[in-house]
Amino acid sequence: MLTIEKLKEYGADVDSGLARCMGMQDFYLRLVNMELDDKNFQALKEAMEKRDAKAAFEALHALKGAVGNLSLTPLFAPINEMTELLRGADTMPGADGLYAQIQQELGRLKAMAE
Repeated sequence: MLTIEKLKEYGADVDSGLARCMGMQDFYLRLVNMELDDKNFQALKEAMEKRDAKAAFEALHALKGAVGNLSLTPLFAPINEMTELLRGADTMPGADGLYAQIQQELGRLKAMAE
């Protein structure tokens, strides 16, 4: 189960995330848990498999906003970097390494939620 303490250990900027949730810890934790199942992670996976830069960018852009607002810094960093890499791109050079980082950070976060 995710806790504020676990998120701090993960490297999330919990204070900023909580500020966006008016200090309501239960609400913040519920939003973080919901984000773990965001359909855009699946859309990103499918776009990567198809090598569809535009679809990957769209999924990343949506994730960037949600993950950024929750201040999940370790997950946000590679999402943000990959979003900018694919902005206006037709191909995906350098995207595989960033995608692997996203998967690793998402996996770490999901493991903490169990």
